[in-house]
Amino acid sequence: MALPRLAAMKSHTTPLLGALVLAGALASAPALAQFQTTPAVSGALKQPSAARTEREYRKDGARHLYAAYGKQIHKGKMPPLLYGVAIIETEIGAGGEVRDVRVVRQPAAAEVGPWAVEMIKKASPFPAPATLGTVKYTEIWLVDKSGRFQLDSLSEGQR
Repeated sequence: MALPRLAAMKSHTTPLLGALVLAGALASAPALAQFQTTPAVSGALKQPSAARTEREYRKDGARHLYAAYGKQIHKGKMPPLLYGVAIIETEIGAGGEVRDVRVVRQPAAAEVGPWAVEMIKKASPFPAPATLGTVKYTEIWLVDKSGRFQLDSLSEGQR
């Protein structure tokens, strides 16, 4: 007698399970759409960097990206659950040109890495590292599901 009851239960739960899976996929779709294209560059820092170390240049690079993507910067403390955290290494040439960008640590949300890399490339040229000649630095990208971000070197923290 248990078999007919189990079969009846399966026929009622299968559509419910399918609906839950579809709802989960649809709920994540808007967040994915935020990372399909990179925003337009809206500004940049024109002056060369006087940084004497990679650590100092990291802040200049972050300020440059904040100027370039002002509308994408998350104002205030980041939410407790971030959509993606990526560690990205950027190499800047003597004239401020982006020579190489490499994701050192992939974020859990795979679309965030290529999105951030493309944003860095589009923001070229960066402030020329006048004292250093060339510089390679690493930055941590903290990204919300809305597509807004902060960089660790200028972060306002997290709630």
